[in-house]
Amino acid sequence: MTARTDTAAPAARPVPLRPAGYALVRAGRGSFLLHRRATATAAALAVLLAAVCVAYLCAGENWVAPAEVLKVLAGEPSGQQLVVGTLRLPRMVVGLLAGAAFGVAGGLIQTVARNPLASPDIIGVTQGAGAVTVGAMTFGVTSFAVLPYVSVAGGVLAALLVYVFAWRGGLHATRFVLIGIGFAVALRSVTQLFLTKGDYLVAQQAQVWMTGSLNGRGWAEAAPLGWALLALLPAVAWAARAQRTVSLDDGTATALGVRLGRVRLGLVAVGVVLASMATGAAGPVDFVALLAPQIARRLTRTAQIPLVCSALLGAVIVVLGDLLARKLLAPTELPVGVLTAAVGAPYLIWLLVRGHRARGRATGGEA
Repeated sequence: MTARTDTAAPAARPVPLRPAGYALVRAGRGSFLLHRRATATAAALAVLLAAVCVAYLCAGENWVAPAEVLKVLAGEPSGQQLVVGTLRLPRMVVGLLAGAAFGVAGGLIQTVARNPLASPDIIGVTQGAGAVTVGAMTFGVTSFAVLPYVSVAGGVLAALLVYVFAWRGGLHATRFVLIGIGFAVALRSVTQLFLTKGDYLVAQQAQVWMTGSLNGRGWAEAAPLGWALLALLPAVAWAARAQRTVSLDDGTATALGVRLGRVRLGLVAVGVVLASMATGAAGPVDFVALLAPQIARRLTRTAQIPLVCSALLGAVIVVLGDLLARKLLAPTELPVGVLTAAVGAPYLIWLLVRGHRARGRATGGEA
């Protein structure tokens, strides 16, 4: 007679629910969801950014072959070290870092305000950074190693004023944008006042800086901005996770135990610091923070603004814009802010018209 042994079947591992359009990626004992379209878009934007950077380093008064550019980037001896490594590369790095910072800052502020019009250059953050920076230049502070930190102080002060005046038992999106626009106009007037009171040569330098120009930028501007972005990476990673709950309606988020006031304040703070540091390094390059997040969202079709894609798009816009600014009217060199404004202003008008028509359809009236 043989004994019968019953072996219990191993318990089946629970299969997590996976929304449509997401892929489940396992990393050791953990796993996370990855949006397929957003991942593919980020990869395509990274390739586009690399191509734009190589073209930027090749083009100029003298064309440099891509092979020579790659030699310089690899640290190999090259006869183009002065042109590529000393003149073009630092300027491109400043544009790349500033564009990425503007893209992320715009995405965070638009998430909090729930309004595509809310960007640092619309709600007064950039103007606050600009006013304090121009004021510092008027009183003799002209070091580009110091100006980024002065800009942060101005941007944080402007954002704090907007936040305080817009708070009425909560942060209403429309009130936040309208008060921000009012502060932006007032701060532009303060900037003009500083320009009229300062020395002529300093005023000319400040005027060029206010248009958003990468001319003359180098490692002295790139290093503080790069270290600041590196230090803010944990905060940006937290913001990417926190924006999911902020995108919910207030009732649902509160029921889930989310402290909306603190989370929104944290997201705005990260966005303000990023935008202010970028403004100090490259000047107020308008409309990059407005364009990049909205284009990224339309490319990925995600519920929240994808911060990685927004950063890549911001970098592409600034670097490509500066390349075109150098080449379109050569030998005359335009500030990159002129080109971004030429593209961003019509887009802003389109957003306003589109929003007006949407409100007209919602109320049953005519747009």
